[in-house]
Amino acid sequence: MKKRRISKAISIGGVVVGGGAPVVVQSMSKTDTRDVAATVRQVRELEECGCELVRLAVPDAEAAKALRSIKRRVKVPLIADIHFDYRLALAALEAGVDGLRLNPGNISDKQQIAAIVKSAKGQQVPIRIGVNAGSLPKRPARGSVVQRMVSAALEQVTLLESLDFDLIKISLKAFDVPTTIEAYRLMAQKTVYPLHLGITEAGLPREGAIRSAVGIGILLHEGIGDTIRVSLTADPREEVLAGYEILKSLDLREHGPTLVSCPTCGRCEVDLFGLAQAVEEKLAKIEKPVKVAVMGCVVNGPGEARDADVGIACGKGKGAIFRKGEVVRTVKEADFLETLMREVEGV
Repeated sequence: MKKRRISKAISIGGVVVGGGAPVVVQSMSKTDTRDVAATVRQVRELEECGCELVRLAVPDAEAAKALRSIKRRVKVPLIADIHFDYRLALAALEAGVDGLRLNPGNISDKQQIAAIVKSAKGQQVPIRIGVNAGSLPKRPARGSVVQRMVSAALEQVTLLESLDFDLIKISLKAFDVPTTIEAYRLMAQKTVYPLHLGITEAGLPREGAIRSAVGIGILLHEGIGDTIRVSLTADPREEVLAGYEILKSLDLREHGPTLVSCPTCGRCEVDLFGLAQAVEEKLAKIEKPVKVAVMGCVVNGPGEARDADVGIACGKGKGAIFRKGEVVRTVKEADFLETLMREVEGV
């Protein structure tokens, strides 16, 4: 892994982004923000699964007004997602949000942005310049999509800096993974501000998680990125879990258990699929960062999962419980799940 790009540190409601701080995992509420009860409930669910920043859609004045009540009832910092109407940003700031996301593709008037900056600066609220490939500023197309994305972001950066404002975070998202990667690589060379990574409209959980893992994972491996969001057509908790799995896969964060399981082959003589699924369900209730292996072969299991804190290698009628690759006991097949989880609890 390449040395991590050190960006300018900013604070969003007490969560440090950039400056070498751990990569932050965020998501977005999918409720109608005007429905305070439903939104609070979903934000709290996100808090419980480890989400560190939550963005809320603010489509109108009623939604902006609801932010104050929502803010009072949750702990995680809230970011207002603003499009088209700069007055919604002002209302969100008045309601006490911790961050703003502005889209330069639909809010670009200098006087309007100056009004937003004046209020945000007074409250020390950071602004994310959120560029999307599908909603670039309306102007004659010059250069590639990547060049236009980066140009749109840099133009906003210049404007904010001219207003003596530097609490800036930048994102450059596209559905196309190579386009997204190229845009972030170019931006990383041109600015010191923290970068929020994501593949926009990534899709349903299976395809979206893969697409996001490839795009976000490549950039993080290159040392680029300070916050991430996995955008899925699913419950937002799935986004958070996928985000942490990406970070855990690159040894960038520890968060909850990690399940290692073999794909099985002709040597497998037990229902490994069922066992692995049952273990996964049990692990969902555990918070400590323990690595658990479920392997289908007694011969190779402990060796292949040597770095697991605890695991089981299954054979016909019995299995071997191991710690860090060393077998500590054998158990009957009927006791696989109960014994393994007891070992996990003892780690």
